[in-house]
Amino acid sequence: MQLVHPLIWWLWALLLATFVIRADNILIAAAVACAVTLVVVKLKSDNYWSKSFALSVRLALLIIVIRMLIAVTIGVPMPGQILFRIPSITLPSWMVGIRIGGDVTSQRLTSTFHEVIIIATVILLCGAANSLASPHRMIRSLPRAMYNLGVALSVATSVLPQIVKSIGRIQSAKRLRGQKTRGIRAWRGIALPLLEESLERALDLATAMEARGYGYHGKTTKYRAEPFTFIDLVMIASGVYLVLLSATLLSHFSVVVLALFSLVIVASPIAIVKR
Repeated sequence: MQLVHPLIWWLWALLLATFVIRADNILIAAAVACAVTLVVVKLKSDNYWSKSFALSVRLALLIIVIRMLIAVTIGVPMPGQILFRIPSITLPSWMVGIRIGGDVTSQRLTSTFHEVIIIATVILLCGAANSLASPHRMIRSLPRAMYNLGVALSVATSVLPQIVKSIGRIQSAKRLRGQKTRGIRAWRGIALPLLEESLERALDLATAMEARGYGYHGKTTKYRAEPFTFIDLVMIASGVYLVLLSATLLSHFSVVVLALFSLVIVASPIAIVKR
């Protein structure tokens, strides 16, 4: 695959997240989420950090479910068509404005769903950047003044992919032993090996950094600089275009047209980045 600069994936994701938040429209957010999913499916590699997007999808779905359940059970009374009623609990007078149970209106559910879809899209964008950007190349591409910060960020962003890889390895070992890997009870048998492996990985990382003299001197070396290519500029330009012209596009085009346009723009790396 023709490599994209590792920082470009994160800048691209942050620009798209800004566009989704500024547009504040559920159709546009859904279009961006679908396009980002296609980009990850088509362009992800076989490395361990590429498997973190699946966990991001699960996290986004979990947040959607939890937020909608909270909207049904707890919330501020909102006008609208009453869809159904649930038993209510009387709260103290100092908690005025908050209600547990009672009437569930369409306005309450639609506003909550609108809010949580945008949050889930931002989570997917961060997961996509984490899946597509190599943490090793990211450290190598940073200037010397930001090297220590880059190492810290690289270690932080690689935690999730490594956890996903460890969980998959532990589940495979349990399946070979004929043990269950689904359900809450099965996760009790996964948590302890996962914690043990995470601690061992942290100790190995500390030993490797100490063996390489990390922190003892300020000079660092690079194998080679990471150049910016024309593809990188096109990706950033598309993100900047959507962010700067989001208000103008919304005022001149319908939401459906802008959602389709966003889908094409966001999915453009599939065409320009060659495998």
